[in-house]
Amino acid sequence: MKFCMITTFFGAHSFGGDAAYVDRLCQALCRRGHEVHVFHCVDSFNAVRGEHPLRQYTPTPGLHLHPLESGRGIVSPLATQATGRPLFKSKALREILDADDLDVVHFHNISLVGGPGVLGLGANRRAVRVMTAHEHWLVCPMHLLWKYDREACDKEACFRCQLAGKRPPQAWRYTDAIPRGLGHLDALVFPSRHALEEHRRRGIGRWAPLVHVPYFLPDDWSGGVEDHEPPPTERPYLAAAGRLVAMKGFQRLIPLMKYLPEVDLRLAGTGPYEPELRRLAEGLPNVRFEGLLGGDALAGLFRGARGVVVPSLFPETFGYVVLEAFATATPVIVHEGGGAIRETGAESGGGLSYRTDSELLGAMRRIVHDEDLRSELAARGFARRIGPWSESEHVHRYMDLIADCRAARGAGRRLRADEAEAGQGPAVPRAEGRRSRVV
Repeated sequence: MKFCMITTFFGAHSFGGDAAYVDRLCQALCRRGHEVHVFHCVDSFNAVRGEHPLRQYTPTPGLHLHPLESGRGIVSPLATQATGRPLFKSKALREILDADDLDVVHFHNISLVGGPGVLGLGANRRAVRVMTAHEHWLVCPMHLLWKYDREACDKEACFRCQLAGKRPPQAWRYTDAIPRGLGHLDALVFPSRHALEEHRRRGIGRWAPLVHVPYFLPDDWSGGVEDHEPPPTERPYLAAAGRLVAMKGFQRLIPLMKYLPEVDLRLAGTGPYEPELRRLAEGLPNVRFEGLLGGDALAGLFRGARGVVVPSLFPETFGYVVLEAFATATPVIVHEGGGAIRETGAESGGGLSYRTDSELLGAMRRIVHDEDLRSELAARGFARRIGPWSESEHVHRYMDLIADCRAARGAGRRLRADEAEAGQGPAVPRAEGRRSRVV
């Protein structure tokens, strides 16, 4: 089959997060003999990257990259931000979206690569069209439901929030652009039940079938470190990782380390909030900044940790760091205000959750010093990674979703909820296949 992935950031021109999922899905499809084309916006990456380094990236065989560069620099993403249309990128996108041999179009983070206008672009109406909502962009101009860059959004104040966040105006949000765009989709996919319900509560379910398909990691992501005892360290340590921004909550974690002098905190990542975090860590010799890590280096850091702390303050849609910790047989400690983080990290059975700083401190002490508890949590988390969050399970669900969308089209109707199993854990077999969860 021939797939087209459309997203804003990818490969070398990315920050992780949704781009990591797109890359992993592309590689999984290529390993199974499919042809995959990825269109991503270099103009957008350059406009917002600041000092973020380019990632080293080599596409796998079968993966074809189409970096979009308009020659107009920042004007291109600004135009898309304001109008909700691809504009300077539309010609290049039409070439693939008009192709008769295209089987599947999968949209991801489209905020700056085309806005809602890209969802209906192209003459090929035979191809199945799906979109994964990696963020809350469909219901939040700031993408994250993080208000005034200081608190989770519990009441809409979008215009004032955009002004405070210095975001360019998005006039198209006051039109029918989103309903019209979503009307071209066969399914709108969410990596967590929490994100799906948040969007349904805000009315998105009126315009597209909502589907739950969790993220996954490639089978070899951790390099096999989970099969070996971690190398001994002089001192036990807790790990944390993510982009160093205020909403990730590391500023709540670092000061608590003065109450755990027998334990180190090793924090991986880079970002604009790093100077403030380093200031908070002054005088705390047990806080170490590891810089930007990926792949084997991150897996090694997590494998040697007593636990991975995920202190996100905003409602995440999944939280890849939880899955990455589970892949190394390491439990997690998650903030209950982190949206899907609680679902993936605590309700899955692989970690502890907390609400207050004192509860966080208590959870860290327990996971460091209670070996029986740590082993039990680690085993539960790893079971999720090799079961419902495995590559093979994900690809089965993904291909079944495509087949169901195609079948619904052939019958002249939309995907129905009764075509999918709604249980938890591994999907229920249907003949030789599995089902996605559709709501």
